[in-house]
Amino acid sequence: MLKELIEIANLKIEPDTLLKNVNLVNVFSKEVISTNVALGKEKIAGIGNDYQTGKEVLDLKGKFLLPGLIDGHLHLESSLLSPAEFTKAAVPRGTTSIIIDPHEIANVLGLSGINYVLRATENLPLTFFIMASSCVPATHMETAGATLSASEISKILDEDRVLGLAEFMNFPGVVNAAPEALEKIMAAQNKGKIIDGHAPGLSGPQLQAYLAAGIGSDHECSTPEEALEKLRSGMRIMIREGTAAKNLKDLLPIVTEENSRRCILVSDDLHPDDLINHGHLDRILRKAFSLGFDPLKAVQMLTLNTAEYFGLKGLGAVAPGYFADLVVVDDLENFRPYLVFKRGQIVAKGGRMVSEVSKYAAGSVKNTLNFAPLEPENLNIRDTQEKVKVIGLIPNQIVTEKLLLTPLSENGFINSDTERDILKLAVIERHKKTGNIGLGLIKGLNLKKGALASSVAHDSHNIIVVGTKDDDMIFAVQKLKEVGGGLVVVNKGKVESLLPLPLAGLMSENSLEEVVKNLGILEAAARRLGCTIENPFIALSFCALPVIPELKLTDKGLVDVVKFSIVSLYGAD
Repeated sequence: MLKELIEIANLKIEPDTLLKNVNLVNVFSKEVISTNVALGKEKIAGIGNDYQTGKEVLDLKGKFLLPGLIDGHLHLESSLLSPAEFTKAAVPRGTTSIIIDPHEIANVLGLSGINYVLRATENLPLTFFIMASSCVPATHMETAGATLSASEISKILDEDRVLGLAEFMNFPGVVNAAPEALEKIMAAQNKGKIIDGHAPGLSGPQLQAYLAAGIGSDHECSTPEEALEKLRSGMRIMIREGTAAKNLKDLLPIVTEENSRRCILVSDDLHPDDLINHGHLDRILRKAFSLGFDPLKAVQMLTLNTAEYFGLKGLGAVAPGYFADLVVVDDLENFRPYLVFKRGQIVAKGGRMVSEVSKYAAGSVKNTLNFAPLEPENLNIRDTQEKVKVIGLIPNQIVTEKLLLTPLSENGFINSDTERDILKLAVIERHKKTGNIGLGLIKGLNLKKGALASSVAHDSHNIIVVGTKDDDMIFAVQKLKEVGGGLVVVNKGKVESLLPLPLAGLMSENSLEEVVKNLGILEAAARRLGCTIENPFIALSFCALPVIPELKLTDKGLVDVVKFSIVSLYGAD
């Protein structure tokens, strides 16, 4: 194959495919060059007008040719799609490689979850690179389905396509030199692997200590000042534009000619409705262009910069010897892919897949809901005649408020108060049958009747349920067990709408179109029950995340994130 590639480049034999009359986006020099590109099977053989013939000739008539886009940080599970279905959704948008942190499925199933991801992503027309999840469990204040030790992480790092250690969210552990945190970091360093960071707001000597551990990137910057401090300290800055967190507008102004090669564009968490309505990395490019950012610099930040940081040889550019992962578009500003090539073969045309995408048998990650029997008294919250702490939702934010309110009580127990929008909330441990149930109250959903339940609850993904009546809450949870996990709306003992997520209780096996359709039906059902918040299931999923301020609920109880501890429901503390 190498001999053939050299002979094509040297004009001794014809290329397998000649791409003629292209406007080549050169990410090395940041210029557009009118030329021809010769392909030899999987790789690019040569570039230039010397190449005039081929076994197959595609005259692209001035269309733009650029490297396939690479997402440097993505949680696949947030799309609610299996690897095969995500591939069908992302490749026609111009994505040819992604680097994922399977943190969510790892918190449910540990090594077997990561092994599923590795096997299910083989032989797809989208290359899935994996980062070994560093924080399983994410904190000590919740029950996860598994624990990944440093020795287990070391084994994962030996797998093909595993590039390094995923975002190290336990930055206090690193800064304070906690042995368990350092063991995981050393496992990666000993194998010469990169380590991604996750350190929102970290600054000064603590940031320096974090970086001294060898951590190379951060995707959590929200202000220019934070990003510049980290950039000046040697970090790669991943500018995130996802569904829940959008940082592009605030952070693009820091990117200059001098520092742009240290910046990468990523999506992080991308929900299915965003994916179908706006796209994947293509939507980030379009937004960057709309903000007046240099198109060539933006393309470079989604291709070459990403490939070089992760050490992806042969990816990220259109050049001799590189893999022919390519995108063809009519113009850069609108960025609507006309053709997408994977290893020299056309895999998508006109926004649709044209190559086969094989599904993977997923029996190993099904039937993962394993909780103790539920009785109505399990949801009882005693009234102590004190004010109680209430989780206050903030529209379109994953942070919450800590409210102190007087609850509605009857016969010595606290009930949901639909008049004042103070509803009962429960998180039910679903991995080890511990019987743990965290009970609390939430304000901001405006649910007037029925209940909502979900097996998607970051980061441990126990079951979270909110409702106006205990019997509806229990019915909703039981219904999720029947289908192996998902999202459900119930009222008066009847299912109003249900989206099964049988893959670890996190992902569907259905297409993007079907998932989005079902999500729309779910949200309409929630609105009929009075819910006024946009994307109620997204809001619920983050109410169990004990690393995002200010008040959250896990199966172990109410968490004051600022104190980083379990606190009493009662009183102001």
